[in-house]
Amino acid sequence: MNNNVIIATALNNHARIYLLNSKEMVEQARTYHNLFPTSCAALGRTLSVTALMGLMQKEENEVVTTTINGGGPIGTIMCVALSNGQVKGFCANPEFYQTYEGTHKLAVGVGVGTNGYLKVTKNLKMKQPYTSQVDLQTGEIGDDFAYYFSVSEQVPTIVSVGVLVDTDYSVKAAGAMIIELLPDHTEEDIVYLENLHLTPISSVLESNDDLHKYLNSLFDDATILEEKCAYYYCDCSKERFMRNVLTLPKKDIEDLAMDGNVNIRCDFCGKEYTLDTNDLNVILNYANKKSEDK
Repeated sequence: MNNNVIIATALNNHARIYLLNSKEMVEQARTYHNLFPTSCAALGRTLSVTALMGLMQKEENEVVTTTINGGGPIGTIMCVALSNGQVKGFCANPEFYQTYEGTHKLAVGVGVGTNGYLKVTKNLKMKQPYTSQVDLQTGEIGDDFAYYFSVSEQVPTIVSVGVLVDTDYSVKAAGAMIIELLPDHTEEDIVYLENLHLTPISSVLESNDDLHKYLNSLFDDATILEEKCAYYYCDCSKERFMRNVLTLPKKDIEDLAMDGNVNIRCDFCGKEYTLDTNDLNVILNYANKKSEDK
């Protein structure tokens, strides 16, 4: 896969920029979940920002999970990103389609709602994961993540994210940009960012998907630190679901084994698995062994 992420500095090394062309990633999510346009835009925006947040982590195999629920018809949105660029996600209602009257833009804020929260959980190789939660501001995703960075991480941050959906429901363009000011930033840096007047990034990438050109149009002194890949990837497996069943109370596992086959569908990619009687008896044997070892 070609590099689709640029990590750079600018403003005399006072700002760090993460820039992503996420068209392929969001299109794959659309096909996995059969997303209608507004659900596609909501999930696609969340996927794109979460993917960059995963790449912002310092250590290998660190995980960032973002969960959004604003009480709107799209329901819960959940995305999981690894520090190696892998990301996956789903939304509770993939079939929401509504536009704003007058502009005909996808009504993501209506679909997500504002009566709820954005929660970020980071598994950073510590005993307990770090979790922070903020109230949703607009439900448009970008504003909500910018608010999260400002309040929870206390980092002045610009978040630009967008998804354009074609008439056949395919993804025409998608992308995200995070600009964070570093601790030694100046008042002049803040003023510069306030005067950027950013064009929606999905519109920029629709006309020209050259990330380097777009970066240089924003900052004369941009210096690229790294180029990476971010991509949709679901790591589900029959063995993983068997381990999940093992976490159930022993009585529940016994009931499942007596009932016979259990059909399970992965929320992140839609793949279906069947745990047959033999599989369930294997799980039950492990559960019995755990009980004996206690």
